[in-house]
Amino acid sequence: MADQRRPLRQIARPFVADGPTGVSIRDRLKQLTADDEKVLRLVGAHLGMLASRDLARRCRDGLEHSTDTWAGRKRDLTALSSSRWAGSITASTHDQWGLSRRAQHAHQQSLDAGIRMIRYRLSLPVGQKGSRGKPGGYRSSHEWFNKSRRLAILEERYEQIRAERDAGRVSITRGGRRLLGTRHNLTAANLTEAQWRAQWEAARWFLTADGESGKRFGNETIRVSADGEISIKLPAPLAEHANTKHGRYVLAAKVTFWHRGDEWRDRIQANRAVAYRIHLDTARGRWYLDASWTRKDFPVVPLATLRAHGVIAVDTNADHLAAWRLDEHGNPSGTPRRFNYQLSGSASHRDAQLRHALTRLLHWAKQTGVKAVAIEDLDFTDSTTREKHGRRKRFRQLISGIPTGRLRARLLSMCAEAGIGVIAVDPAYTSLWGAQHWQAPLTSNTHKTSRHAAASVAIGRRALGHRIRRRTTPPRAHQRDVHGHRTAQARPGDRESEENRPRAPGPRTRSVRAGRGANAVNQNTQDRSGCSAEHGVWQQNSLPLSL
Repeated sequence: MADQRRPLRQIARPFVADGPTGVSIRDRLKQLTADDEKVLRLVGAHLGMLASRDLARRCRDGLEHSTDTWAGRKRDLTALSSSRWAGSITASTHDQWGLSRRAQHAHQQSLDAGIRMIRYRLSLPVGQKGSRGKPGGYRSSHEWFNKSRRLAILEERYEQIRAERDAGRVSITRGGRRLLGTRHNLTAANLTEAQWRAQWEAARWFLTADGESGKRFGNETIRVSADGEISIKLPAPLAEHANTKHGRYVLAAKVTFWHRGDEWRDRIQANRAVAYRIHLDTARGRWYLDASWTRKDFPVVPLATLRAHGVIAVDTNADHLAAWRLDEHGNPSGTPRRFNYQLSGSASHRDAQLRHALTRLLHWAKQTGVKAVAIEDLDFTDSTTREKHGRRKRFRQLISGIPTGRLRARLLSMCAEAGIGVIAVDPAYTSLWGAQHWQAPLTSNTHKTSRHAAASVAIGRRALGHRIRRRTTPPRAHQRDVHGHRTAQARPGDRESEENRPRAPGPRTRSVRAGRGANAVNQNTQDRSGCSAEHGVWQQNSLPLSL
């Protein structure tokens, strides 16, 4: 009979994940005067209007965009602001257009996957069960009919998206589409029309200036000195509001940047590029200044170096991180750890929960002395579709609830600052093989190993280059010590230390002659003083047996 088992897919090799490419820090603008806030609102509204016009022109250009059209847009913006403000606006516009273009492509791929899955399930008989990881037919003729209607809707939507993509048309909302939709649900959002209008206008302001290496303090548009003084280059129509020479306005507030302040200060004193962004939190009525710059000086640590001290293996789940420490030989040491988090509530609360769990994980990694954290390279782009899992809504919610992208970004940035590497491994069969080979051996009468903890062991062994499967114990007769372990050990440098110990000549007892008996081969290593297995100066001469 032929083997019906499904062949295993090829497993990718573990690799060292790249560190973050940039740094962003924030500080609050305190003690702003009424004139300061007035100028910031005027500048933000004026540049926001220019950014909206430029984005509309970029969307109209579509695929016909070129360097000439880009230069023409920048010239028109320069007359209404400045050359550096115009460069920041056009760069932001291109980033927005490119992001929307990528999102459009991802949406098209999602529609295509749903269409192919529905067509496959419609081709199967009603009620047929799935096998080998593929879903079966629909449960009833009523569900089959509804899915056929949905197939027509998805096909129409797919053709519309494809036509827009071929024509180079994208949909972008400055200020955010979610905030725009909130305008129609002010009661549910617990907002008044005036509050919503304030948030909408603040979200559409533009107060972002790109850095420029070689210029004073790394930025000529929004300049922040080493002592925290902030000066802004006003656009040409607002030059009358300047309070210092060269059309600049100096704010009364100063920034300190307690977090990474020394690194930021080193950059601006060396006139290296630093980008700044000023924004208003309308809910709290607070102004903030963000400073960001790129980092390309992260040392590349080889994979073998990270493996030398063992790893902390982490299994990612919807509500916790299951971690276990493994030594360089792939053996789990100590007890597993569980770091809980709750991904509910606001976005800031979810981010704080995830950051707190990762902080505890890294503190434990520093205490153990490991140099790397092993984690799965998760994606789940194909497993979250509703067309594949059908009515398994809770399973789809479980998969969608795992913060793969946010966890990856947060872990890479925090590990880079802690000096700990990140080893990404293929997630194939880690949960299955971990439970099969490690859950039962690691379970005792006092501690029950969970399936997630066993999966973390599988992840760590794969990151260290070992097989997940445990080495099978050889038969009793094939072991080195057939009759049990020896009571004495050889010196670390002795040759043939695994062989039988040499026997001392002469009789050892009155009843058994030398060279005979059950322990004849290792008489020298029994409980006697002066044998060759003992080392050191404290040895006692053997007593004569005739006394």
